Amino acid sequence: MTPSALPRDPARWVALAARAIAGEPTTRDEARAVLDAPAAELLAVLDAAYQVRRHHWGHRVLLHVLDNAKAGACPEDCGFCSQSSRHGSPAGEAPIKSADELVEGARRAVAAQARRYCMVTATRGPSQRDLDVICEAARRIKAESDLELCASLGLLTEAKARRLREAGVDRFNHNLETSERHYDQIVTTHRWADRVETVKLARDAGMQTCVGGIVGLGEHQDDLLDLAFALRDLDVDSVPVNFLDPRPGTPLAGQTKVSPTFALRALCMFRLVHPRTDLRIAGGREVVLRSLGAMALWPANSLFTQGYLTTLGATPAADHQMILDAGFTIELPGGVEVAPDPVAVAAVPGPRKPTLPVVS
Repeated sequence: MTPSALPRDPARWVALAARAIAGEPTTRDEARAVLDAPAAELLAVLDAAYQVRRHHWGHRVLLHVLDNAKAGACPEDCGFCSQSSRHGSPAGEAPIKSADELVEGARRAVAAQARRYCMVTATRGPSQRDLDVICEAARRIKAESDLELCASLGLLTEAKARRLREAGVDRFNHNLETSERHYDQIVTTHRWADRVETVKLARDAGMQTCVGGIVGLGEHQDDLLDLAFALRDLDVDSVPVNFLDPRPGTPLAGQTKVSPTFALRALCMFRLVHPRTDLRIAGGREVVLRSLGAMALWPANSLFTQGYLTTLGATPAADHQMILDAGFTIELPGGVEVAPDPVAVAAVPGPRKPTLPVVS
């Protein structure tokens, strides 16, 4: 059935949710219909995604914290990224943080009541020195807390993936970003297939896989659908959905942001294609979703707090307040479920941009 042939009836979303809950895979035509849903049916689409989310995740929200462990001067040419050495922003390079700094970052994540802490480096792949620091930090963090650990370090080898898992890294992030067809319009210094290979290496080493993309790269709807179904084929554990917040100095600096309602429909599409998956509202949510931010909790069950790699975001207190107002709870490591408490996390430091040296 083509999208135009699908009945324009809000009740269709109830049936779609029921089939997803029953384990019947959402088809490509059904996923396209979600992206094409008229404004009058947005709440019905959100409710359908919410029924699936509630079935698998209840009212729990998982908080994740990113730490830009090594910022700037990345040799890759990803068109959306201000950390590329090939673009005009930012200038210079910050050396990798020390293990002490990363452990302290993990403590801030614990104070924010986060479930996971992700250490990220701007690089093609981890050097031996970078890997030494990340692994030392991972061992120390695991020794003092039950915080779940994620790393995002670029392309891996089998040996590097195995070493990360042995150090205590639970999950590896390596986003596909967009469809294979559209990929070389965004990145030329490596292939989409290289990313898929790293995802498989991380999984084979025993780590969970966190693999998502960016909505708003100038892609067609078919590219978003290709991405969603490629992730389903890879059977990834977590899907972070970013929304492009165009960065000055990058090739995509002039790209128009997607609308809040399209961003919500995209999240609903990813939820219906990935009913059991940890679906995360990621970078750009504050500037794209704006006043509709809380509605993203209906399809998604997790979000980043304390900001992103090179852009500011909401504070832990603001996110706790949003989750509380929306009637959801927070899930801590180990599955403990607690009420959001914006007062308790008010003193946790908010998001900070990395400080980079200026190149003359």
